[in-house]
Amino acid sequence: MQQLCRKGKTMTERPTSDESTLLITNCRLFNEPADKTTTSVLIENGAIAQIGRIEPGRSFDNVLDAGGRIITPGFIDVHIQGAGGADVLDATPDALRTISKTCARFGVTGFLATTVFRPKGDNRHLAVAAEHVGRDLGGANLLGIHIEGPFISDQKRGMILPECVCLPSTKILDEISNLTKGRLKMMTVAPELPNSLSIIRTLVESGVVASLGHTNATYEQTLAGIRAGITHVTHLFNAMPSIHHRNPGPLTAVFNSTDVTVQLITDGVHIHPAVVKLTFDLLGYERIVPITDGMQALGLPDGRYIYNGIEYESKGGAARYKDGTLIGTALGLNHILARFIKFTNCPLNAAVKTVTENPARLLGIDSTKGTLAVGKDADLTVLNDDLSCQATIVAGKIVFEAACADADNVM
Repeated sequence: MQQLCRKGKTMTERPTSDESTLLITNCRLFNEPADKTTTSVLIENGAIAQIGRIEPGRSFDNVLDAGGRIITPGFIDVHIQGAGGADVLDATPDALRTISKTCARFGVTGFLATTVFRPKGDNRHLAVAAEHVGRDLGGANLLGIHIEGPFISDQKRGMILPECVCLPSTKILDEISNLTKGRLKMMTVAPELPNSLSIIRTLVESGVVASLGHTNATYEQTLAGIRAGITHVTHLFNAMPSIHHRNPGPLTAVFNSTDVTVQLITDGVHIHPAVVKLTFDLLGYERIVPITDGMQALGLPDGRYIYNGIEYESKGGAARYKDGTLIGTALGLNHILARFIKFTNCPLNAAVKTVTENPARLLGIDSTKGTLAVGKDADLTVLNDDLSCQATIVAGKIVFEAACADADNVM
């Protein structure tokens, strides 16, 4: 047998084409007391077969020694547009593979390809993404598509281009449905627009998450949207009105609801750390889903790049045009999680659930993903104590493993 040693751990491989079993030894479960007690996780045919002591004498196709590191369910990013220099809008399988592999470097095992729809333009990217949902892309699983718009407020479109915005239309929704072939999992909608409530109801009936976002809605219009079926919020606080004591707006309606979950970009730039903490105190970890809202610079070194034909600078995890306009984040989801913990003092076991169990429940895939349990999909992440990613496992296959000098440090 060949011994491969990386960053203080050993992986044992057998020269065999049958890699149906993987034993992870010497790992600490994220939801167990922090007493450094280690255990083992056995994976068979892409699913978790056993957690705990493994009887001696058995042979396995692969053995991964976690070296006392933390093991968690795989992270799920429900809002990422690009990574590794690629974008969903590139409309190529290679771009999706690049995003998938880059996501895996940061502990992500599943993601929604987040993008836009052009009512009068080229939308090949949606067909390409739909075709690759569930395919092996070499890294994180493409779980479905999230479209921001086109039924959003032109006043709150942010960096979404004007040609990607239009009034709600059943005809256009049908066109989107035909392009995405049942792979549409989430759509960001502004409930104040005419015919928007009907669109929301149609989305919900089709099993698509209707998410409030890029909206100029009033408090009352937001409540109407929630009654129509909105259950989620796209990047809370960003691209929507703030709270005013005489004009409570959408934020107050969301905070006063009991079931609506929210995305948070917890980079400390899109939302001030104090506001992240306030949101955590008001909603609890159960209703929060941290996201990257990542763009092509995610996973690339700091530097100058081109987006929408305009030069921008990526520095310290934030991407801005030359005039200072914030256009996105370049932080991996493990970085986002680390900052969420830093800003809120949320315990690790609860914080991990915000990027695993919560998004899985949101997408309706929690019967197979999002928790460490026998029978669940073997989508797993191995973390160092600083939450840098040491290894990422998708369907029982190691798709990323950091060498000592290559681990992405938490920022």
